[in-house]
Order: sequence, then C-alpha cells, then structure tokens
Amino acid sequence: MDRNIQPLDPTFLELGALRIQWYGLIIGLGTMLALYLAIKESERRGMHKDTFMDLMLFAVPIAIICARIYYVIFKWDYYSQNPSKIIAIWEGGIAIHGALIGAVVTAVVFARVKGISFWKLADIAAPSIILGQAIGRWGNFMNQEAHGGPIAEENIQTFYNVLPDFIMDQMFIKGVYYHPTFLYESIWSIVGFVILLMLRKVNLRRGEMFLTYVIWYSIGRYFVEGLRTDSLMLGDIRVAQLVSVVSIIGALLVLVYRRKKGYSNERYLQN
Repeated sequence: MDRNIQPLDPTFLELGALRIQWYGLIIGLGTMLALYLAIKESERRGMHKDTFMDLMLFAVPIAIICARIYYVIFKWDYYSQNPSKIIAIWEGGIAIHGALIGAVVTAVVFARVKGISFWKLADIAAPSIILGQAIGRWGNFMNQEAHGGPIAEENIQTFYNVLPDFIMDQMFIKGVYYHPTFLYESIWSIVGFVILLMLRKVNLRRGEMFLTYVIWYSIGRYFVEGLRTDSLMLGDIRVAQLVSVVSIIGALLVLVYRRKKGYSNERYLQN
C-alpha cells in the first residue's frame, strides 16, 4: 500500500524535564472514570460515598507494585542479570493480572478491616474494573505495544476497510502491519461492561456479578493472548492463558460453592 505512515507521538506533553505520556494519561483517565462510577453505584447501594475513595488510596499503589512484581517474576532471566532495572517501571513492564491480584487482596483486607462485605464491594466494582481495562488498552495503542502477529498481506486492505485508518496506521511498525489485539480486548471488555450493567437489573446473587466479570474477561483474554507476540511465558505455556483458565474454573467453583453453602443468598440490589 502506498501510504506515508507516521506513528502517533506517545508523549502528550513535555515541559523541560516534565514529560507526560499518553499511556499514563489514558490509564489515569480510565481509573478516574471507573472510580467515579463505583462511587455513584456504592451510594445507591447504601454505602458511604468515601468507601471506594479510601479503598483506591491503598489499592492503586499496591496494584502497581504487584503488576511490576508479577512481570519481573516471569522475566527473571533478564532481571536477575540486571537487578538495577527491577524498579525501572518507567521503562515499561507491568502485567494486568498482577495488578488484579494485588487489588483483590487489598480489597479483601480492606473489607475485613472496615467490616464490609468483600463480595458487595466486588460486585459494585466489577463494571468499573472492566471499563477501566477497556480504556487502559488504548494506552498500549499509543505505545504500539500489546499487539498481535503480522497481518497477512492479502488481508491488509480488508482491515483498512473495516477499521479506522488511524488504528491501522499505528499498527504499522517497522514496515509490518500487526493485529490490533489491544482493540480486540478493548471491544470485548466494553461488551462485558454493558452486560454487567444489564445484569445489575437482574438482581444476581451477591458475589456473582464479580464472578461473571472474572469469567467474561478471562474468556476474552485467553483468545486474545493467543494472538499476541509479547506474552509472558512459563516454559511453552502463555502465562496469561494459564491464569485465564484457572480463573474461569476457580470462579465457577466459587459460584457453585457459595450457592450450596448459602453464602450468596443476599441479592445485588439489597443494601
């Protein structure tokens, strides 16, 4: 294709030594929107308006640290030889599964300390989490990362016919067009967000909104991960796919267990 393609500038603003990247800005905006929605819903569900704000003060930094630790663990061959790079998070290298694990553990402890049901917190937060993930993937887009393998040459024009030019142009990296897997996951997450909002009206049993999120996101992530070129690996296994499978099975087992034991008799719309 005869196109003069220039990648988008990943820097949003640069003032002297101060540099704000689109990646951080998009992640920040996604987080703030997710927090806003969670606060509004928590108030409707009879919780104090500051509950999620207080939770985020702990969950955000812990999630970032856990996301980095998770990434470093599965890239230990490199970081064991370059220990000074372990804390160089500004150079990239975080994993969403690590962030989610850190956030969930923080929420469990927070709920216990505050005397609040973790499952109520998790149910309220579920749509916000997946919306934040959908928005955050566009940070990967600006950095030209988290993409898939090369698009077959005979299919490039078809992709241009379906997708906006700016997406395809940004996926043209060093002379090769790559699958916009960031977009696939973002769309899957947006659909999940809409489904979760609809499920609020269904009045699911307590905990099942969050477990539905886990299952939905994990299914999409499993298939998208199979297309990516930057997967964290455990031998020949893609770590994100393994975690996705474990998450789906685990969520289903927890759902069944909670129903059998009567732990989920309360409903989402009960305060």
